[in-house]
Amino acid sequence: MTLLFEARLREGIHDGSITMTFRRWRRSQVVAGGRYRTGLDMIEVERVDTVTPAAITVRDARKAGYTTVAALLADLTGTEGQPIFRIRFRRLAGPDPRDALAATRTLSESDRAEISTRLARLDRASRRGEWTETTLSLIGRSPGVVASSLAESLGLPTDVFKRDVRKLKALGLTTSLATGYRLSPRGTAYLVSRQPLRHGLGGN
Repeated sequence: MTLLFEARLREGIHDGSITMTFRRWRRSQVVAGGRYRTGLDMIEVERVDTVTPAAITVRDARKAGYTTVAALLADLTGTEGQPIFRIRFRRLAGPDPRDALAATRTLSESDRAEISTRLARLDRASRRGEWTETTLSLIGRSPGVVASSLAESLGLPTDVFKRDVRKLKALGLTTSLATGYRLSPRGTAYLVSRQPLRHGLGGN
């Protein structure tokens, strides 16, 4: 799972200067002991508390990447009156496991079968029916294209399209760019393996 941070805060998490975040949610979206991707690193949540604005200290704000409590509170999204969660975490050493998976350039028959099974499961769970291979093919043809344009080409809201791509990324099939996405080596290898099925096996 992913706990989203803006780019400025991701760098602070990476260098160890940020070890806390605050979120305004109806209910907590993370649990102590859970591991989450930040967009740059993996973190492990150590503790989750609900706090009032008055209980947030300047030290808390600095650990969350802000110089003042007022700046932190001004940056909170969500609905006024929702609980504020204080989340303490630590950065985990080592690469994101998805990166190693995504870098795989050669797929065995069992690898291909597993990916096909996982994608078929996502297709069955969608009210739109089969979407996974269409989305992979679109990203393969359009690396670096902004997500809103890709979503529009499929007739989808941008947030729905991004959610779909996150599911594909969790399987190691896509990677995020500064703008848009591209197929990972694993995703490319999978689509190439599917071409004979889509276009036939030759013959007269």
